[in-house]
Amino acid sequence: MSSRQHDDNSISERPLTGRTPSSGRSPGGLRVIKGGGQRRPDEPLVSRDAVARVLMEAGVDLLLRRITPARAEEIERKVDRVLDLFDRVDAAPLLMPVLQRHLDELEALMRETRQVRAPARRGG
Repeated sequence: MSSRQHDDNSISERPLTGRTPSSGRSPGGLRVIKGGGQRRPDEPLVSRDAVARVLMEAGVDLLLRRITPARAEEIERKVDRVLDLFDRVDAAPLLMPVLQRHLDELEALMRETRQVRAPARRGG
């Protein structure tokens, strides 16, 4: 075997990066987020990010079977509509009252959803 073949095929000579304990990260790149297990307080829906978090919240609730697929689909439809309206308001600010109405409807739906799922959280 030539020395060149040995170098190309040798794994032991390659440095392992990002796996040393001194890097400050756990293996796999995961880290613990300190939150004390407390749920984030409900935030007003005033931005695209807040609306996106609503969709994630609904996804988690669906996976944990705290809401029905029908309710999750309704939330997804309303989120899609609101995100579309955010884009349209950028081009046509006169649509802001329409966006606000849809945001209010989505907030009301989420309040209702949180009330519906609350007994399951306390009892589990």
